Amino acid sequence: MQSISKCFKKVKKDYLKLLKKEKISNRSDKVKISNLKDFYIPLSFWIDNKYKQKGKTLFLGFSGGQGSGKTTISAILKIILTKFFKRKIYISSIDDFYKTAKERNRMSNKIHPLFKTRGVPGTHDINLIKKFFDFVKKKDFKKIKLPKFDKSMDDRIQRRESWYSLKKRPEIIILEGWCVGAKAQSLSLIKKPKNNLEKYEDKNLIWRKYVNERLKKDYKKLFNMIDHFIFMKIPNFKMVFKWRLLQEKKLKKKLSLNRKIMSYNEIKRFIMLYERITLQMLRDLSKSASIVMLLKKNHQIKKILFR
Repeated sequence: MQSISKCFKKVKKDYLKLLKKEKISNRSDKVKISNLKDFYIPLSFWIDNKYKQKGKTLFLGFSGGQGSGKTTISAILKIILTKFFKRKIYISSIDDFYKTAKERNRMSNKIHPLFKTRGVPGTHDINLIKKFFDFVKKKDFKKIKLPKFDKSMDDRIQRRESWYSLKKRPEIIILEGWCVGAKAQSLSLIKKPKNNLEKYEDKNLIWRKYVNERLKKDYKKLFNMIDHFIFMKIPNFKMVFKWRLLQEKKLKKKLSLNRKIMSYNEIKRFIMLYERITLQMLRDLSKSASIVMLLKKNHQIKKILFR
């Protein structure tokens, strides 16, 4: 209890500064402080203990429905683990490993038109992530450059000088993304369309089967490299649309006028691409994840389950 109190004093200022920067203004100061004490600090202690038990780089997978708050919470954990625990932590978004627009266009022509849209398994460069993980495990660590994806341009940034630079071996790596930890489905489940997009745009199941096959093979190999999974459990799939809409509005404020963001109808269609896997993850990771964060409809954390 005394350690939690010390940690709170050490990180409080930076934590509130981050929330202000992220424009998290829909919560009272009391709620913000209580979240830090009751959820984020205990979770950071759990992560630090897991690192000490392993004794070398700890790989964590952090997933949850789109717009659930993974990126913000990852940044909060980074503040606590860096400032109080003095850990070298690196947060990597699976989004930064999307295939280039050119590669996805090729996939859309060769396999299925739906692969032009980023997001689903098959649209990430999984080998690049595996190489990154393997590189970190090497005895002699050297500086590494990691890709950066620009969502407003819908493409990977080409200039390597603008990529992320990792100069020291991290003690903790968090790979965050909506599908991190997702598992393949049986063919009988694949056959039943989940929404109109699957029903009318993937009549022959080509897109669904390919995505599922990638989960069964490439993604499974990558996720097997992860030590523990943290899962943000959304109340229902309807919230994905609501929260994604909010995300786009925030993105619009950050971007210049000549950059495009998705419209209301585009978001509605966009999330149909993720519905099947998101619902399956709600079933699977609620049981298998080491940490499950239960979210309320107002975006706040209801409870954290430690396993």
